[in-house]
Amino acid sequence: MELKRVVVTGLGALTPIGNNLEEYWEGLINGKSGSAPITYFNAEKFKTKFACELKNFNPLDHFDRKEARKLDRFAQYAMVSADEAIQDSGIDLNTVDKYRVGVIWGAGIGGLETFQNEVINFAEGDGSPRFNPFFIPKMIADIAPGNISIKHGFMGANYTTVSACASSANAMIDALNNIRLGHSDIIVSGGSEAAVTLAGMGGFNAMHALSTRNDSPETASRPFDATRDGFVLGEGGGALILEEYEHAKARGAKIYAEVMGGGLSSDAYHMTAPHPEGDGVVAVMKNCLKNAGLKPEDVDAINTHGTSTPLGDVAELKAITKVFGDHAKKININSTKSMTGHLLGAAGAIEAIAAILSMKYGIIPPTINHENIDENIDPELNLTLNKAQKREVNVVMSNTFGFGGHNACVVFKKLDE
Repeated sequence: MELKRVVVTGLGALTPIGNNLEEYWEGLINGKSGSAPITYFNAEKFKTKFACELKNFNPLDHFDRKEARKLDRFAQYAMVSADEAIQDSGIDLNTVDKYRVGVIWGAGIGGLETFQNEVINFAEGDGSPRFNPFFIPKMIADIAPGNISIKHGFMGANYTTVSACASSANAMIDALNNIRLGHSDIIVSGGSEAAVTLAGMGGFNAMHALSTRNDSPETASRPFDATRDGFVLGEGGGALILEEYEHAKARGAKIYAEVMGGGLSSDAYHMTAPHPEGDGVVAVMKNCLKNAGLKPEDVDAINTHGTSTPLGDVAELKAITKVFGDHAKKININSTKSMTGHLLGAAGAIEAIAAILSMKYGIIPPTINHENIDENIDPELNLTLNKAQKREVNVVMSNTFGFGGHNACVVFKKLDE
């Protein structure tokens, strides 16, 4: 059968450097750091005392008090970003066939704060099992797409993908394939996460995964820098409206980009560490290019996974050189996590949005906080250091990897009608 073409017709973003799409893009191109001391709880005794929290986000601006109490923060972030994307897409909710509109969402953890608080409350009690009746529906990762579909009446495919930090990239690939095969006309896709909690910070600190640059949190996320010492935990949500091309064209929708393909692979190597030579990353980018029908030399820019960990950054850049050869030196490579921190299950979504906007505006957001050259990194690679760069971008790739060796890669192209 002939596969349908899939395009992006709406975007929504709720991030540590901007609470909507416009603010997010402005933060990206201006090299804004979202990292600051933690305000959600007293982090005095934690090894890492900072994170990329949302700024000035008030759920009561979006939900009434009763509804807000029923939603974990990760679900609130999902609904707010999805609402922006749906509005941006111009979908007429009164005329669209809602049986052919689905929601495929990504979350690496889900309602961690809800789980944490309920367990703490039980442990501090007298042993009586007094739990909030909303405990389970607030906590489960699939409640985010469930609530989006309930609000808008979307009755197509509805589920959550979970592959740690690759979750929302996996969701986009599932959405792409669902539409390609003719099962849906529109899928609301993306991801959200809210792990800046006692348990989240404590757990990642115990793994030695987080930066401990407490004296300078705004510079702590420093991908590719020789002094990088771990990632900075972020939170938020990102949403993309994926739509069958003819359906979008028929309703006169604005089109940001065509989703050309997606690739998946596994490192099959270690619980948390990447393969040192980037073997799984090589495979996922090759799989993505093959799926998209593109050649390595077609790619103009890559938004890397680039978490600012000592092992991961080097392995990914080695893999890029292996896949793209000499052309790698002509590609603008960047890591927007230097600004947003690592949004875990939402990372793939907000980074795909950054990649799409870089193609729309012809500007590559910078990799900020780079000061020290890493001798293990090829100096001829253009890592878009510290300042945004203008260039024409026709094809852009976004890499997202997760604990467990999960690798996902999505590639977008300017629409060729």
